[in-house]
Amino acid sequence: MKFYLLLLSYLSLTICASASDRPNILWLTSEDNNVSWVGCYGNPHADTPNIDQLAKDGFQYMNCYANAPVCAPSRSTWITGLLAVSMGTHHMRSRYDIPHDRIPYYPDSLTKNGYYVVNGGKTDYNIGGRDDKECWKGTKKLDWNALKENQPFFQIINHTESHESKAFGDVSNTQYDPQNVALKAYHPDVPLMRQNYAHYHDAMKMMDTRIGEALEQLEAQGLADNTIVIYVSDHGGVLPRSKRFLFQSGIHCPLIVRIPEKYQHLYPAEAPGAQVDEIVSFVDMPKTWLSLTSSEIPATMQGRVFLGEGKEAERNYHFSFRGRMDERVDNARAITDGRYLYIRNYMPYVPWMQRLGYLWKMEATQAWEAAYEAGAANEAQSKFFQPKGATEELYDMQSDPDNVNNLAASPEYADVMDTMRAELRSQQLQHVDA
Repeated sequence: MKFYLLLLSYLSLTICASASDRPNILWLTSEDNNVSWVGCYGNPHADTPNIDQLAKDGFQYMNCYANAPVCAPSRSTWITGLLAVSMGTHHMRSRYDIPHDRIPYYPDSLTKNGYYVVNGGKTDYNIGGRDDKECWKGTKKLDWNALKENQPFFQIINHTESHESKAFGDVSNTQYDPQNVALKAYHPDVPLMRQNYAHYHDAMKMMDTRIGEALEQLEAQGLADNTIVIYVSDHGGVLPRSKRFLFQSGIHCPLIVRIPEKYQHLYPAEAPGAQVDEIVSFVDMPKTWLSLTSSEIPATMQGRVFLGEGKEAERNYHFSFRGRMDERVDNARAITDGRYLYIRNYMPYVPWMQRLGYLWKMEATQAWEAAYEAGAANEAQSKFFQPKGATEELYDMQSDPDNVNNLAASPEYADVMDTMRAELRSQQLQHVDA
């Protein structure tokens, strides 16, 4: 009898130890901002001290890309670990049904593994047939006491302060100086454009403050030493010609991962503060979170584990796509190797900047259109209101981060074009996007 009691005691201790060894995960997401709005990614005009400090304390990924340049298809990819284009959920606001008996959501695996899974914010998965909130314990107000009592936990906090809507409205009274902004090459230098930049810098500052508050609470609750913190935006944006577009400004996202010292065996580099250059695609994230938590990874997932003991071979290319954005259709695909960005336009006869009701609420969009119609925009700034003409685009993201110089027809880039063209087609066939 004593033997069985000792055995039960041993097993109980083993289970408790195993649970305590598993990290909590706090996933901080922000909406609609690409890397150029974050200070640690090289913009001296950005005011994001909390995110910048997180990069110093963690690992900053320099080549993280969204598969879709808009929220719902992007989150469709996140929740399933499958590319939205493989499921037919890549058109914005489609709510297309998928076979839920064969495609689980990643929180399902976390729950089976004993994780307390909570989403304190946005779902918006663009998928029919299953309520977005059904896979979470709750999607209401953040409860730190509940997290302390239900470890290990996986908690999402979504920050809306950087959403596109926060770039709307009156831009004439900003805290940030409109003269202290770095305009993109495709935006005309007019007062309303500068003011809208400043207005969005204010929004980013507010978002960064909320990130800081969450990190302070994590520390105050005594949870920081057991919690991996992840920060990433849900796609690029947000001033016109970024969100919704497959240019670098629409898909290149900040990704920072802070790992407590007790889990240093998961470090992707020698020490915190390092920059990590490998390509990370959004489709890789759910598979990686499951690997970090020792949870079952569904066979349907298409990504790769990019972090931790289960890390898989690095990817050479990132694949992205766009379809209908609200009331406008523009079918395009893209691929990047971290330097070159290749875009395939299936509708070259329509302009990049099709009039879109929501986008045209922004003062910057209206000011840009007015400059174009008045003949006050240069060639690089004017062409986005004209039919694309080109079926293919190629940009050197290092020398041309604004993606205004299309190299597709340049003979010296013929070999690059052949490679990117073939790789894009390979990705399409692999992911049932034929």
